[in-house]
Amino acid sequence: MSVIKISAIQHKCQTNTQTSLNYLGDKIADSAKQGAKLIVLQELHNTAYFCQQENAKAFDLAETIPGPSTDFFAKLAKEHQCVIVASLFEKRATGLYHNTAVVFDCDGSLAGCYRKMHIPDDPGFYEKYYFTPGDATDDGFNGFKPIQTQIGKIGLLVCWDQWFPEAARLVALAGADILVYPTAIGWDPEDTPDEQKRQLDAWITIQRAHAIANNLPLVACNRTGFEADITSGKNTDKKSTGIQFWGNSFICGQQGEILASAAADIGEMLITEVDLANTERVRRIWPYLRDRRIDAYHNINKRFIDTTVFTNTTTKKR
Repeated sequence: MSVIKISAIQHKCQTNTQTSLNYLGDKIADSAKQGAKLIVLQELHNTAYFCQQENAKAFDLAETIPGPSTDFFAKLAKEHQCVIVASLFEKRATGLYHNTAVVFDCDGSLAGCYRKMHIPDDPGFYEKYYFTPGDATDDGFNGFKPIQTQIGKIGLLVCWDQWFPEAARLVALAGADILVYPTAIGWDPEDTPDEQKRQLDAWITIQRAHAIANNLPLVACNRTGFEADITSGKNTDKKSTGIQFWGNSFICGQQGEILASAAADIGEMLITEVDLANTERVRRIWPYLRDRRIDAYHNINKRFIDTTVFTNTTTKKR
């Protein structure tokens, strides 16, 4: 299958998990009726974005894999004969939690999972309190490894991962056919309009750059709407003023060309066709993989490269 129809479902937070699942079930059915074979959902779509504050009660929202949500989406994938990318707050074990994206194949089977590798810790986005980063090893859940499905290999990454070119490159080198980013990103209400524009432009630009640098189509599915900090934790020092999620979900092609894009402040269902075979054509004229200087990248795995060189010299008397 070369040309596939893709759907990205951008929406506002629903009132509770069951309402969210009912809403997404309807949207997935609508997408499938329009021919979508890959349906991408936004990050942590089942609930409000609870990471605005550190609150231990929020761990009650986590669920196991497999569990109720995976059962729900697996049934939908099988019913509609499509690949679904979902996003869950995973309880891996007592006291061990992940931000996990899950891929269901067209037959309803669990094709694979990816545990978010880069975890932010910023005002309003206190994710390090909740999520353990995915392991760097390859055990079926972790590592930058594409997930094989009936429609191709999904290079799956999550939100903060989308700012790191290394992550996109690694899944591309491992054979991904498409880059997919479930996302929950927005503005602080106190940001100025100019600052909001700079942030949004940077977000779109960096992801289009990943598509271009790796000659791969890309799907970014983001939340939309204002979400107040509804948590009731006692850590008032980290109380959020709320987040205006900026929407703007988009799908682009192998040269970064925008194929479909959503508005900032409304729920939308993007649907467009993508030709996966176009990667072969583009890589023949932009051969980045051929010209990579892998012999010169040995410092890429260092935290920082100190280029200051100190030498001790002595003067010899003749």
